Amino acid sequence: MQSPLNYIGGKYKLLPQLLPLFPRQIGTFVDLFCGGCNVGINVPSERTVFNDNISYLIDLYRAFSSLTLEDTIDYIERRIGEFQLSLTNEEGYKTLRREYNEQRNPLDLFVLTAYSFNHQIRFNNSHQFNNPFGRERSRFNAAMKSNLCAFLSRLHERNIAFTCFDFDQFDFSELNGRDFVYCDPPYLITTGTYNDGKRGFTGWNEIQERKLLRLLDELDTRGVAFALSNVLVHRGKENMILKEWIERKGYKVNYLNKSYDNSNYHIAYKGGTSVEVLVVNYEPEAIEQGVLFA
Repeated sequence: MQSPLNYIGGKYKLLPQLLPLFPRQIGTFVDLFCGGCNVGINVPSERTVFNDNISYLIDLYRAFSSLTLEDTIDYIERRIGEFQLSLTNEEGYKTLRREYNEQRNPLDLFVLTAYSFNHQIRFNNSHQFNNPFGRERSRFNAAMKSNLCAFLSRLHERNIAFTCFDFDQFDFSELNGRDFVYCDPPYLITTGTYNDGKRGFTGWNEIQERKLLRLLDELDTRGVAFALSNVLVHRGKENMILKEWIERKGYKVNYLNKSYDNSNYHIAYKGGTSVEVLVVNYEPEAIEQGVLFA
């Protein structure tokens, strides 16, 4: 299932490689940096917690959860009509953008993404949504509506909660050996706009990177399974903090095919510009037996 949001760094195309590496039986699944929710919405679990530190994103998901599918679609289509949104009406888009920044109706954020450049979510340092208009490219089309309806249906079917914390403020105290934490943080050595700390939310730097790795060590000590998405090498840069941590702790590294082809997920890196990995604290063969820790 694909998220209705085109979130930067989303893992939808990597799911065929990621999901076979996850445990088969999960009590609580924590998607700690949930973004567009592409991973968590596709992982079977008794309970799922989606967390992100962008409050407006979590407000949107909570609105999705509290309203019926019909009411959500009706609202979106009514707003499209009210502002005469189209592939070319930039003024209508800007008017809605101003209204959202003043009133913060969560569903208006989704309507904006439907007509924004590349369907993306972006805020400035004052927490104002500032993504430009997607002229001749972006609209609430049939595919986006279909993805939204499927996404909403699954939200309403499952035991799901949404939280809004920086990762180091999240409460892990109730997790145990049946639970699983997935982390897809901003990548230290890439250049995503969400890394820079200039969007009004916590940025990402070496301090944040080390703090997350210490947190994962604590989960490992408590017998809680985790998986970390990251890159070891990107455009000539190497994440030495991550590399040294893996070597020191002996965690297992699964190399992913960055081309996003649905192929063997144990592909070893043989040149190129990026090495994307999934780091886990359990052995793959234990997954088949439904046992993560002896």
